[in-house]
Amino acid sequence: MARRHDDRAYGGAASYPRSLRVNTLIQQVVAEEIERLADADERLRLVTVTGVTSSPDLRNATVFLSSMSEEAAEALDERRVALQRTLGSGSRMKRTPKLVFAIDPGVSEGSKIDDALRRLKRDDEPER
Repeated sequence: MARRHDDRAYGGAASYPRSLRVNTLIQQVVAEEIERLADADERLRLVTVTGVTSSPDLRNATVFLSSMSEEAAEALDERRVALQRTLGSGSRMKRTPKLVFAIDPGVSEGSKIDDALRRLKRDDEPER
């Protein structure tokens, strides 16, 4: 299989197609399972999976979430083994990665930028 040099030079998906496929699979399986679990555990109701990054050896995977309260973090920690088991049974991976949950830095940074823009707009509005 020929690789495109421009994708590989910039770390594009074409340079690591297996990692991309694994990350996509993990994201889909974990998101569906969290959605299913949210019916029984209200702490997981507002949890949205935004992405996954796995280690090069695929032993660990960080699941990024749009937000995560303390209650949601506790629920995810309680359900981590079950989520890994579901991932293992729903895929043909040699080894199921250990899941770690984290807040998506892009979402949190975006929120900070939105807040700053709102403050600027509020400060620029003339008083009536």
